Amino acid sequence: MEPRTRLARMILLLTFGVALAGAARGGGGALPAPAPLSGAQEVLVKGVFVDADGQQPLVVLEGKRDGRRVAMVIGPAEAAGIALPLEHVTPPRPLTHDLLAAAFERLQVKVDKVRITDLRDNTYFATLYLVAAAGPIELDSRPSDAIALAVRAKAPVYVEDQVFEKAARVPALPAPPGSRI
Repeated sequence: MEPRTRLARMILLLTFGVALAGAARGGGGALPAPAPLSGAQEVLVKGVFVDADGQQPLVVLEGKRDGRRVAMVIGPAEAAGIALPLEHVTPPRPLTHDLLAAAFERLQVKVDKVRITDLRDNTYFATLYLVAAAGPIELDSRPSDAIALAVRAKAPVYVEDQVFEKAARVPALPAPPGSRI
């Protein structure tokens, strides 16, 4: 499918889902592989989907170690910010996450990893780990924004075991998994 057609389809699906709900330049060498975090496992970003019941965008993460899944409701802008690079679609103008990733590259700041640390009162929490010339930087972040940056930087995403335990288990994705964005 042509990239513009894919982009238009993704934006249409996103808009439809939300409406129904009511509502680079890199410098330096590669970073060493991040050490696994204790109590956390690396996850695959399986994709961005529209929840069949609430018509909300969801990002689905799947643990590499044990296959457990977490589905997080995210906003439409964040859904596009994650889905487009996953589908290898380049928008005609940079999205906010593209702009931030480009600024990081020009400032020689690397996204090292993302860690989703907690789930409290139906809100997920994350830390974005950066490496700069002055040293490592840890930033409190919304998980969706951190994931969007990690996807662009090809940086690993980790989820704490307690988050898997607190989150409702996501059943195996049906084919097709709701409306995929």
